[in-house]
Amino acid sequence: FLETHDAAEGKPAGVRFLAFNTVIDIEAYGETAACQAAFEEARALCRRYERLFSRTLPHSDIARINSAHGQPVAIDPLTYDLLSKAIAYCAESEGAFDITVGPAVRLWNFHEGTVPDDGALAEAVRHVDWRALKLWEEGGACFAQLADPDAAVDAGGIAKGWIADALVAAMEAHGLSGTIVNLGGNVAVSGTKPTGDPWHVGIRDPRDPSQLIGAVPLVVGSAVTSGVYERCFTAPDGTFYHHILDPRTGRPVETDVAGVTVICEASTDAEGFSTTLLALGLKRGLALARRHPEILQAFFIAPDGTITNAR
Repeated sequence: FLETHDAAEGKPAGVRFLAFNTVIDIEAYGETAACQAAFEEARALCRRYERLFSRTLPHSDIARINSAHGQPVAIDPLTYDLLSKAIAYCAESEGAFDITVGPAVRLWNFHEGTVPDDGALAEAVRHVDWRALKLWEEGGACFAQLADPDAAVDAGGIAKGWIADALVAAMEAHGLSGTIVNLGGNVAVSGTKPTGDPWHVGIRDPRDPSQLIGAVPLVVGSAVTSGVYERCFTAPDGTFYHHILDPRTGRPVETDVAGVTVICEASTDAEGFSTTLLALGLKRGLALARRHPEILQAFFIAPDGTITNAR
């Protein structure tokens, strides 16, 4: 679907469409023609990125890597850039973030609320190790290879951040005075509102995700939230399951944090670190956040709604 609206009475122009199984909202201040041209380019870029990064589209770069049975695959330089950055977050995450968690992800269905068999999960996590993903450039081309033919890449934990950065850069090239890009809760901004006021990004209440527990002002950069309440279900036996999996067990990670909102200049950083900080929990997450200057702020939200700021 596609919805657009022109600027009116100090309100920005905007566009809303579906990509990556996510509702994309983009708003911008600027000349009407420039806004429309920027929105068209953003939609075209999203179609391109989906064809490269989707785990489920059979001809995407990610799908071709996963179905190559351990053979080298030529990939787009954009995919190479995304995967190179993803590997860096894997290395920094103390084992909490792994983009080869695909074999375990495939076994879960959070929409239907099905829990995988223990044996199937144990077999799947034998093939989860980001070090199995090799990337290199040769003769002006980019290549990827999974050393384990049964491994599978899932870029879902970082792709939206990378895409948000790319969309903001594309919008800036159209000379807009202010832009806000929202990829299903992954928010990136550029420029300002005509009033000079900062953008405000809401922080959801884990006890009732339809409500906000607070908001953070965002002058530049990106805010990304990871929460155990985003895709989850409660099994008939009363066990709560959420979608952030521990790469070592294939099961939802055990954490004392219900949500984390991370603010960085680059949305790729905010996305890459938000899942990791949630998985590490409050104590280890705070320590990691304080080691990384690119994390401008990190808000840890406890299940009871208490907020701890790493800065």
